[in-house]
Amino acid sequence: MSTNKPDKPFFEDPHAALREIAQNPAAYAHYLADFHRVLLDMAVNLEILQRETRLHCRTTRVEGDKWGQAMLRSLPVERSLTAILKDLKSITSGLEKSAHKRHAHEEKVKKVANERQERAKLKASKSNPSIQAAQENPRREDVQGQNAGYDGPASIYDLGRRESA
Repeated sequence: MSTNKPDKPFFEDPHAALREIAQNPAAYAHYLADFHRVLLDMAVNLEILQRETRLHCRTTRVEGDKWGQAMLRSLPVERSLTAILKDLKSITSGLEKSAHKRHAHEEKVKKVANERQERAKLKASKSNPSIQAAQENPRREDVQGQNAGYDGPASIYDLGRRESA
């Protein structure tokens, strides 16, 4: 598409890249990791800004201030920066959780697909069982050799060389 037509966007679908990222868990985690890095850098800068603002606001005194009035004036500014940092930390932890949950979702989808295939195979094998030859029961040769017509000795005295129970 040419770029000299101002009435149409440069890309046909501006959300196509994000759609592809959403479909791939590794790309999703990588994309969120980029945001995470940026937010951590911002947090470091905001912490430094918070410290410097606190020092400046608490040491700015007006003539006639009583003890502690400068600190009380600086509290709203300090609270706002503290709230921003708290929100930023919750956002970064939310990004981490989201990447883990996306990966877990992909694993769960694969697991469900495999389980359904196994259940389908089991169901198919139950409805169409294959005919298997019955396994022969092996006979004991030592009993056949001693008494061909009988199962075993009738009393303890007929045991011969075998030990008694």
